[in-house]
Amino acid sequence: MAQAWKCSGLRWSAGGPVLVWDGGRRTALTWGKRVAFGVAEGGVRTCVGARGHACPTRAAVSARSTRARCEECARLDRAHSVAADTIADDPRPYHVYLAWFGPGMVKVGITAEERGSARLLEQGAVCFSWLGVGPLMAARRTEELLRAALRVPDRIPYAEKRAVRAVLPGAAADRAVEVAELHARAVALGGWPESLVREPLRVVDHVEVFGLTGLPVAAGEVGELAAGGVVSGELVAAAGPDLHLATAGGVVVLDTRLMSGWELVSARGAELTVPVREFKEEAGVQDGLF
Repeated sequence: MAQAWKCSGLRWSAGGPVLVWDGGRRTALTWGKRVAFGVAEGGVRTCVGARGHACPTRAAVSARSTRARCEECARLDRAHSVAADTIADDPRPYHVYLAWFGPGMVKVGITAEERGSARLLEQGAVCFSWLGVGPLMAARRTEELLRAALRVPDRIPYAEKRAVRAVLPGAAADRAVEVAELHARAVALGGWPESLVREPLRVVDHVEVFGLTGLPVAAGEVGELAAGGVVSGELVAAAGPDLHLATAGGVVVLDTRLMSGWELVSARGAELTVPVREFKEEAGVQDGLF
């Protein structure tokens, strides 16, 4: 019987994207690498649990969900979460940022200062700039102020981000224009909390980090994994949780969050057989999955 692996998700390191597996093993991903794995025959996708604890019922979860948690574990996971606004006493300093994902797609957000730019990489931000840094509640109040005053959201759907990655402006200066304009408007506003220190404009560009230069337009995206199905393709780019894989049918985007909760096995040399949603026009002991 083939050795099975469980994926804990895609992480971003100084060297680029890394797939993390249950047990701590990590697989660095580089452009041109063949990514190939199958879903175990007869397998069922099960809840990954919450906050380091296994799901007590090993509940089955939808193959199309990017969260891979049952309702109870999802509730527990968000019960102590900055993103869910359920923490008010975190003593760490927080950054407020502006992130750009494509023309007309800018969001404002916050992230713990100690995480550096990891949160921006995880979201697939093409470029970004810090706006300020300070206590959590001051950062949160500033985020709300800027959302209302600048009329920018605090989240952008991944479907919209994926749709523009292959048609971004070619020059970094052009990609930075909207962030620079909104940064100037933001720092000119009154009403910022006194405890939040404003930061100068410094646009950080991730096009090279993500491998987006010359990226082919994607033909579609993996809609779900399924027992006995196979994902296979050559890695041409990665952004946020997404892998852009070159296949016989064109470039297909795999949201790696769909991998969590499945038992995965090696599938070297196989072709892509899992359901793909097409985009409309507009040897020995195995020591790793691949």
